[in-house]
Amino acid sequence: MTLQKPVRSSLVKQIAEQLVQRIESGAWKVGERIPPEPELVEQLGISRNTLREAVQALIHTGMLEARQGDGTYVRSSSEFGAAMQRRLRRSTLLEILEVRYGLEREIARLAAMRRTDADLLQIRQKLDASLSLRHDPQAYITADVAFHIAVAHATHNSIMIDLYEQMTESLRLSVSGTLDFHDLLDQQAITHTALVQAIAEQSPDAAEEAASNLIQASKTALTELIEKGGMDA
Repeated sequence: MTLQKPVRSSLVKQIAEQLVQRIESGAWKVGERIPPEPELVEQLGISRNTLREAVQALIHTGMLEARQGDGTYVRSSSEFGAAMQRRLRRSTLLEILEVRYGLEREIARLAAMRRTDADLLQIRQKLDASLSLRHDPQAYITADVAFHIAVAHATHNSIMIDLYEQMTESLRLSVSGTLDFHDLLDQQAITHTALVQAIAEQSPDAAEEAASNLIQASKTALTELIEKGGMDA
């Protein structure tokens, strides 16, 4: 078999894949600035142009973001996440809600069926954390997202976890600061507690019912706000 000389496009692709690996491994975290160009050029033993092409490719996918005069930052932790965010930006808020809420019920069922003792401990800790922050709406929203992601992790379905995390983050950014969450807090405390209890008892039907009740309350509040003109769909 005759060896072929490496072509530039293949080298750029190889470098881009290495950068993706750094991001997906967690070495470069979302929100962090990647090392400066001279440092990466030296580490990789490549030209500036090759590095710039690889970085530009990841900027195009949405994994990286260039900030004028401030360097390049990690925008998404995976290629899947970047692709999902591009698609979600073309979706209406209600579309995102409907798909996420469809996932929510199945996640509740699977979590009740598959959770481990360690999973249950995490879920309870996240719930306690969110309930302790009810006086601070923005902090509560962040803690509530962490609670639901802990429930998703209890499904032990990696695709479902990734999909849910991406949709939840998009929804959080869209809704936070818009809804009057104080009106939902008492009801959410009850339904969240019921969901955790069902997961603890490994009762998938009860878990789905609790998730459905929680979902309906949030969806109703959002729909009413949209109908009143307080928020775009």
